[in-house]
Amino acid sequence: MNGSKSMLKLAAAALSKGLQESPLKSGLAEKGNFCRTVFLTRRYSAECSGKETNPTSKKSDSGEIDVEIPVKFDLHLLESGPSQVTTTNKEELMKIYTDMQIIRRAEIAADMLFKSQMIRGFCHLYDGQEAVSVGLERALSYDDNVITAYRDHGIFLGRGGTVFELFSELMGKRTGCALGKGGSMHLYHREHNFWGGWGIVGTTPPLGAGLAFGQKYEKKPNVTAAIYGDGAGNQGQLFEAQNLAALWNLPLILVIENNHFGMGTAEWRSSKKTTHYDRVSYIPGIKTDGMDVFAVGEAFKLCKEHCLSGKGPITLEADTYRYHGHSMSDPGSTYRSRQEIQGMRQERDPIERVRKIILKEELATNEELKDLDKQIRHEVDEASAKAREAEFPGEEELFANIYKADSGLIVTGCDRKHSKVQMS
Repeated sequence: MNGSKSMLKLAAAALSKGLQESPLKSGLAEKGNFCRTVFLTRRYSAECSGKETNPTSKKSDSGEIDVEIPVKFDLHLLESGPSQVTTTNKEELMKIYTDMQIIRRAEIAADMLFKSQMIRGFCHLYDGQEAVSVGLERALSYDDNVITAYRDHGIFLGRGGTVFELFSELMGKRTGCALGKGGSMHLYHREHNFWGGWGIVGTTPPLGAGLAFGQKYEKKPNVTAAIYGDGAGNQGQLFEAQNLAALWNLPLILVIENNHFGMGTAEWRSSKKTTHYDRVSYIPGIKTDGMDVFAVGEAFKLCKEHCLSGKGPITLEADTYRYHGHSMSDPGSTYRSRQEIQGMRQERDPIERVRKIILKEELATNEELKDLDKQIRHEVDEASAKAREAEFPGEEELFANIYKADSGLIVTGCDRKHSKVQMS
């Protein structure tokens, strides 16, 4: 599992030492009749009927735990898919649980910050989709490229960003990951090859193709994951990127976070074909349960192996669900019922799945997990308070990183008079 080893130690220490250590200080490097989406739980319920969700078995000698993936992978142009059983251990389970809880709590806090007008502009929350962000890190390394759309908070944290950097950027502070200039939709972590959230729908496939082209040109043994939503699935630039990626055999994983709504429009109202992994006749694809962190991880492992073997691009569709509306201006309940949202929480919540495994395998007690949850909430609140007190960028930042220093830039006003801007 990729990520900060300190996060693993901190999560363990939170249980064994009465929460003396914080799991946040080093970040996470360390889915009515009207909308018809009741079908989202039907397949899951049918495939899991009569058996446990993620049943496990422990290997007594090694400490490893076998976890069954109950929902089958759907394949396109692939002879075989991942195993329906994966192996984990206590350390990884505690890290997965901690990481997903940090994302969940951070998004709840961001909701409150937006409503109190501390966050301005657009804000798209990620809660419900945590298994995608955390699951992809089971397969990728920080040497692999990741680029995503504007629902980017969870991906940023999964790539090793801290909650403080996240909140600072959301509030436009100079301590943010993009120095307060990007905001919610444009998070960035260059050190771990997270090339940002992008606000224009459908831009990440062509940008991702460019990143993958660079990897191939430099003969790097790595891949690029270009993440976009189902609402971008009918964009023309997507098909152009798919064509070039296949033509040039690029190591590109096209990742669809299919939460089944493009803004407030259900997929069946906007797309003749509602699946994405099998849309292209010349690019293989796989569909996975995007609410199961283990299923996501195994799917990404297969995709990475596919790309690194020189077979070109592959599509990965993660069947997931967002609990909040499209953005903070969307209550999220006009095109779907509250009962549907609650049903998804009860049936398929990604964090609850991992919690049940931890309790079943007696890796922690229910009280210990509650204490860990409280500690995470406390640390998220502390990061929020610290970010609120941080400084805004100075006026000098208006011209920073735009033109080369001492370029002799001439600014001409509407009166045709001009002045020379001296760049420092």
